[in-house]
Amino acid sequence: MIVVDVEASGTEYHKHSIVSIGALDFDNPENRFYVECRIWDGAHIMDEALEVNGFTKEEIIDPKKKSEGEAVEAFIKWAEGVKEQTLSGQNVSFDRDFLKTAAERAHLNWEFAYRTIDVHSLAYMHMIGRGMTPPVEHNHSALNLDAVLNYVGIPNEPEPHNALTGALSHAESISRLLYGKGLLDEFKEHSIPWEKS
Repeated sequence: MIVVDVEASGTEYHKHSIVSIGALDFDNPENRFYVECRIWDGAHIMDEALEVNGFTKEEIIDPKKKSEGEAVEAFIKWAEGVKEQTLSGQNVSFDRDFLKTAAERAHLNWEFAYRTIDVHSLAYMHMIGRGMTPPVEHNHSALNLDAVLNYVGIPNEPEPHNALTGALSHAESISRLLYGKGLLDEFKEHSIPWEKS
């Protein structure tokens, strides 16, 4: 599977733009991908999104960077070398929809499946399976990425968010939730909480 994370200039794929893409091959975690890009002409920018991902307006319009279309094309080319291409990550429909829309804007073929593997759903199910009640705020699940990371024994994602760091965090969470074991050296010092019980 391809574990992917996108950082963007906002939250709506039809009017905001990708600013970076991070990914890794779950079956070969040393096979990693990272690219930063400039936003497409006319894309909207949310100040709050830039606060999260740490990019400045100058960085995301830098003409020296790849275009959004070139970045997605590079991701698609990298993904061709991954045997199982199901996309996965925390709320991965966000990332999939940004990537798919960016590919369409650039007139690129998008051949990834609609089906994905969502870290949020895996964590929710894992908690239920252990007899726990997943956290709820404002009448819906409060299992954001940091809550999932803490549940599997990993510290919060560093700020500002980086797409590759996000993908690594998602991959480690998936491994711990599905297989009960770590995947990446970056997290080996952090034990899996339920192994202690």
